Amino acid sequence: MDMLKKFFPFAFAVKEKDSSTLIKSLVIHIIAFVVASVLMWVVGFVTGWIPVVGALVGIVLKLVGIVVDVYAVAGIVLSVLNYCGMLKN
Repeated sequence: MDMLKKFFPFAFAVKEKDSSTLIKSLVIHIIAFVVASVLMWVVGFVTGWIPVVGALVGIVLKLVGIVVDVYAVAGIVLSVLNYCGMLKN
């Protein structure tokens, strides 16, 4: 559990039955997801016109996008579980 706390500090900052900390954590994870998605789209659009570089950047952006998506969803799930009291700190 200590290793998860290092990777998801906002998810474990949520206190049981405290909705304000849950909302803050959800907003942080959703903003991280949206900002990363917009940045990946802009970089992909700009470099997409260059044939070889665009393909390589597209592959890297797809992998980064998957990692950010999984991180955001895992953070949201851990926040909700922590709010419900299902995780033992």
